[in-house]
Amino acid sequence: MAVEAVGADIASLVLRLSVGGTLLAHGWNHAWGGGRIAGTAGWFESMGLRPGRLHALMATGTELGAGVLLLLGLLTPLAAAGAVGTMAVAFVTAHLRNGFFIFRPGQGYEYVLMIIMVACGLGALGGGAVSVDRALGLADDLAGWEGLAVTALAGGIGAALLLAVFWRPSREAAGE
Repeated sequence: MAVEAVGADIASLVLRLSVGGTLLAHGWNHAWGGGRIAGTAGWFESMGLRPGRLHALMATGTELGAGVLLLLGLLTPLAAAGAVGTMAVAFVTAHLRNGFFIFRPGQGYEYVLMIIMVACGLGALGGGAVSVDRALGLADDLAGWEGLAVTALAGGIGAALLLAVFWRPSREAAGE
């Protein structure tokens, strides 16, 4: 196996574990941390995502599901699309108006943007050698430009549709 292929397999594993673990932690916190689903629903409502409970359940389910799929390396581009979609919604609803840096008041968008970009990279890398995708013989079909396209388009279109249908921020929440 060529050194480049081994490096790509290692990179895929490291990135899948980090992004998948982060999504799993995010979803876990939405469901069972602090305010639980009810608190998450109230927070989403305050940002204009209505009904808040529906969005709390959808975001939590997406983060938990995509996190597990990334950890396993199963349907990697679709799992990465879950990360792109949830983080794109967070980008628009909670972070964009606060500028780039996360340390700014209200938290800027650097963190969610980084997850979006890494998830897109994962879509292109695919699951790699240590993945269920590889064990099922899907790794080569779910990588490259096609994997990137699936990740970016499914995540981006999903986020755009959700925002178009459900996001109704108040003037105050929109930063006006």
